Amino acid sequence: MFELIRPGTNIDFVGYRFYAVTVSIVVIVLGAVSLAVRGVNYGIDFAGGTLIHVKFHQAVSINDIRSALESIAAKDVTVQDFGSGGSNEFIVRMLESDPELKRGLPQQISNTLSGRFRGKSDFEVLRIETVGPRVGKDLRQRAVLAVLAATVVMGVYIAVRFEPRFGVGAAVALLHDVMVAVAALSFTGMEFDLTTVAALLTLVGYSVNDTVIVSDRIRENMRKSRREPLAAVMNRSINETLSRTILTGGTVFLVVLALFFLGGEIIHGFAFTLLVGVLVGTYSSVYVASPIVLYMDFKPRTRAKAAA
Repeated sequence: MFELIRPGTNIDFVGYRFYAVTVSIVVIVLGAVSLAVRGVNYGIDFAGGTLIHVKFHQAVSINDIRSALESIAAKDVTVQDFGSGGSNEFIVRMLESDPELKRGLPQQISNTLSGRFRGKSDFEVLRIETVGPRVGKDLRQRAVLAVLAATVVMGVYIAVRFEPRFGVGAAVALLHDVMVAVAALSFTGMEFDLTTVAALLTLVGYSVNDTVIVSDRIRENMRKSRREPLAAVMNRSINETLSRTILTGGTVFLVVLALFFLGGEIIHGFAFTLLVGVLVGTYSSVYVASPIVLYMDFKPRTRAKAAA
């Protein structure tokens, strides 16, 4: 059987937990500052706006389409390739930041493109989607509730399946992963839409799976070595599952990396969120969930010694 890590490997992961916690706190604080200053680049799903899917019969560049639409709204227009190479299909997204543009906006865009490319390239409108600001706000609230609900349910499952302290560690690790992923989206200005929410929910599932593997090995080793300090048991358990963690995380990362580069712009937000999530999820199962379990075990013992 192939093993990436040799049996008997003993890397002191637990010994570096204080440095790891410091790094996590710094990243989360920087993310909070970025969210407060820059915010999140909401897509049409959450900010409200219009999406038009057009197909040109001849080759047209994105810059030509964008320049044609500058007269309508210079700042809030994005144009993306759609479909396979040479399909000449584009997605035009326009945020409805100006109330005067809201009425008849799809027709206005169609007329503008017709005037700009008349005699050069005919086109057809394949799809039109419009989301109002109120609907976008409702979707934002539902997205937050969905992620929080998934985190709580996963934490409760771990608590019932193992012990309450493992559930607390898993829940905090999941919140940590989501916060870091959202911070990364804020840092990069990547668009935040419904596909990004789907990526966050996928991240929650992936992260808890890695946490379950480590927690299960910790519980198994605790039964075998009841007198061994929990820190030593944790360290041994993490080392024993390290090969599986690296192989699983590495293969998933490579697949998502291919999706990011080959999947087209329209799926960049989804793939980017998962790329960050795979890395952070693997990290948190070792350096967030486990230290919390260790702290919750250490605290009662400290009180017992003080009482004695």
